[in-house]
Amino acid sequence: MSGGNSAKVALRDQVLTARNRLSLAERAVATQGLSDQVFSTPEIITAATVAAYVAVGSEPGTAVTLSNLWHSGIRVILPVLMPDGDLDWARYEEYESLVAAPRGLLEPVGLRLGVDAIATADLVVVPGLAVSTRGDRLGRGGGSYDRALGRVPVGTPTWVLLYDGEVGRDVPVEPHDRRVTAAVTPSGIHRF
Repeated sequence: MSGGNSAKVALRDQVLTARNRLSLAERAVATQGLSDQVFSTPEIITAATVAAYVAVGSEPGTAVTLSNLWHSGIRVILPVLMPDGDLDWARYEEYESLVAAPRGLLEPVGLRLGVDAIATADLVVVPGLAVSTRGDRLGRGGGSYDRALGRVPVGTPTWVLLYDGEVGRDVPVEPHDRRVTAAVTPSGIHRF
């Protein structure tokens, strides 16, 4: 899958520019706020398994959320990018167990669970750059998460983590794009 049309490219550039302007202190506050929001939901109380990801660069931080999930006894599975751009999954065993991977990513080193492991999650948390008021998610353009979301059973909560101001955007949609059921920002949860 390609990066999409010119409107998507322009929106990606706009969001990434704004993210890169955030200070480290602003990012740290947002990281804690995201974790607080995630842990205020009923979905976390009932979740046995959460599929999540490790934020890199200027993405809204996931380190606090991952640690809190793990310390709460929730099974966490993280993506492992395969050469074809699809996502395999492996179990998270603390932040220190992650290793550097291609494209600047961090991945778990454990046993690979297969591409369908995401279907076992009670909650799926994915990265994104923006989301519309209907749940149309703008990703980075590789299509990895759209493929993975296609394996998630209907009715499973799927959330995108964003900064405030990235919700309610006019996100161009293509046939392969998958919607999310909510966006979590440091200031709240926006359900679609």
